[in-house]
Amino acid sequence: MREMPEFPWDVILPHKRRAVEHPDGIVNLALGEPVDPTPRPVREALNSASDAPGYPLTEGTPTLRETAAAWLHRRLGVSVDPSAVLPVIGSKEVIAWLPSMLGAGPGDTVAFPELAFPTFDVSARLAGAVSRPVAWPPDLPATERPAVVWLNSPSNPEGRVHSPDELRALVAWARERGTVLVNDECYVEYGWETRPVSLLNPQVCGGSHEGLLAVHSLSKRSNLAGYRAGICSGDPALVQRLLGIRKHAGHAVPAPVQTAMTAAFADDTHVEEQRARYQRRRRSLRAALIAAGFTVEHSQAGLFLWATRGESCWATVKELADRGILVAPGAFYGQAGERHVRIAITASDERIAAAAARLR
Repeated sequence: MREMPEFPWDVILPHKRRAVEHPDGIVNLALGEPVDPTPRPVREALNSASDAPGYPLTEGTPTLRETAAAWLHRRLGVSVDPSAVLPVIGSKEVIAWLPSMLGAGPGDTVAFPELAFPTFDVSARLAGAVSRPVAWPPDLPATERPAVVWLNSPSNPEGRVHSPDELRALVAWARERGTVLVNDECYVEYGWETRPVSLLNPQVCGGSHEGLLAVHSLSKRSNLAGYRAGICSGDPALVQRLLGIRKHAGHAVPAPVQTAMTAAFADDTHVEEQRARYQRRRRSLRAALIAAGFTVEHSQAGLFLWATRGESCWATVKELADRGILVAPGAFYGQAGERHVRIAITASDERIAAAAARLR
């Protein structure tokens, strides 16, 4: 196992302390943490299942798997058997350990976008594999056959969305090499300027999920970050391999959380309500950034604005911290982000308004 990188959020603590000194308090737009209430039906479901003296099922209850499969079909046009849906303890956990659970190790390569969520790199390090950030489409020699290739569409931090044509080409590329292709789709229901498409959609994969997995999270979709709740689905053989290892490791979602997940996947109303909140906040913050001289790039989907003023990301982080606004430096996500910052739209209406006023 390789040495782990320094935890990114520890690096910006001095800037956070500076932002806290603002007379009107900090506006924290760095982490992207949900702040709105967990939907009432989900909380009620959790309470109803709080008497849980027995061990939870690692594979999830039949009702949860059926409800999640129905959600995949209803919202994303994806057809999977419920047995190919695996509950996970938050999407970050399964991303970190997935290459290891699929058997990747020393001598193998785990590839991911050159601008990417740091956990993709961590997943390679935990497996002892070669960590390979690459441009997209993958600029790897034809002879190189990565064990796992990560996608993230809609992406974090850029908010870039792969088109169906791009995803089809990536599926063909991976299948030619016998590579497992995995898409982190945790922002798939928050498209603003385009509608994201799942890797498992038949127009992308030709109706076969062989060699493909998709990871979904309820943290952002349903304000369940504190519940640690997500799913992994796709190739039935790969899902069964993951399930077998997770049984041995005790990676089971707590039973009350499984009941809450079922309620969340069954309800779309709360998602539309949350979309309206984020759309309003995004519109306000984007206009203020542009008025302040920023260029907002990509950001077609997801919960972040990818912005630049053509300077070092650290200069931007410092200047905004002086105004009481904390943002994430683009360098966290790879060298290609060194002149950008990632700005979350997940703060409350009041804090977003405060940030917009300070920018202007």
